[in-house]
Amino acid sequence: MSNTHSKRSTLIAASLAIGLLAAPLTEAAEQLRIGYQKSSTLISLLKSQGTLEKALADQDISVSWHEFPNGQPLLEALNVGNIDLSADVADTVPVFAQAAGADLAYFAQEAPSPSAQAIIVREDSPIKTLADLKGKKVAVTKAAGVHYLLIAALNKAGLKFSDIEPAYLTPADGRAAFENRKVDAWVTWEPFLSGAQQQLPTRILSDGKGLADYQRYYLTSATFAKSHPQVLQTVFAELVKTGDWLRANPRQAAEILGPLWGNLDPAIVEKANAKRSYQVRLVQPDSLVEQQKIADAFYGASLLPTSVDAREVSIWSPQ
Repeated sequence: MSNTHSKRSTLIAASLAIGLLAAPLTEAAEQLRIGYQKSSTLISLLKSQGTLEKALADQDISVSWHEFPNGQPLLEALNVGNIDLSADVADTVPVFAQAAGADLAYFAQEAPSPSAQAIIVREDSPIKTLADLKGKKVAVTKAAGVHYLLIAALNKAGLKFSDIEPAYLTPADGRAAFENRKVDAWVTWEPFLSGAQQQLPTRILSDGKGLADYQRYYLTSATFAKSHPQVLQTVFAELVKTGDWLRANPRQAAEILGPLWGNLDPAIVEKANAKRSYQVRLVQPDSLVEQQKIADAFYGASLLPTSVDAREVSIWSPQ
């Protein structure tokens, strides 16, 4: 073999080696499994825009998305390891998960949005006050934030949870039961609330102001929080940016979310989003005071099998 030919072969081999090193991997080394629900607004925006995938590409991590009907099955999936990270759920949901022995870690929180959930009745309903709910059938999603709102509202009216007949339904089934007059009242949250108000003759009996803060939490397992702090840092940063973008571009956000929320009119979506803070922040131990109130209320109403210490959770914070 000539010296020239040998040099050429060496150069070709080197070029191929460099090309292989530079070529993108066809599959990421790891996958982040995210669970969410329709009301998980910021995660839905990240999913639709591909923003999170881009942010995690440098860590060689791909993303898979898993939709759930509400927060309770979402955290059950987290507890058994079927997902790695939960999009925002209402403040009540982690309390139920704790009672079931879940080893949770909070990694973000949305500031309170008390008017983003409410107890509604039909416009022509004879129910005029919270006290009038006594003996009535009320649609509510078990373990959701509205479940606590209902307990707090009944308590304010001097009633116990046992004074009503709860119909535990998903938001979609609750809407159908309310629309077909199978229940006397419905306790729901955004965007289902604004959708019902726009499309049905309704009255708000009470929202969460003065009763329930309605903070939404983002969670993972304590194990994942310890082993993947950089992933959580990336997700947290993207959530903050997305919340800021939504507040600055409410109409544009509504036009993206409308089709994802059952082809809701962007005007309804914008109205729904105006009731949510979308201010993503780190979870502080002293912010769990409301969590303890929720836990005590559910235990007092015999809706939790055991008492819960709301502080017995891990809280992730950036290093």
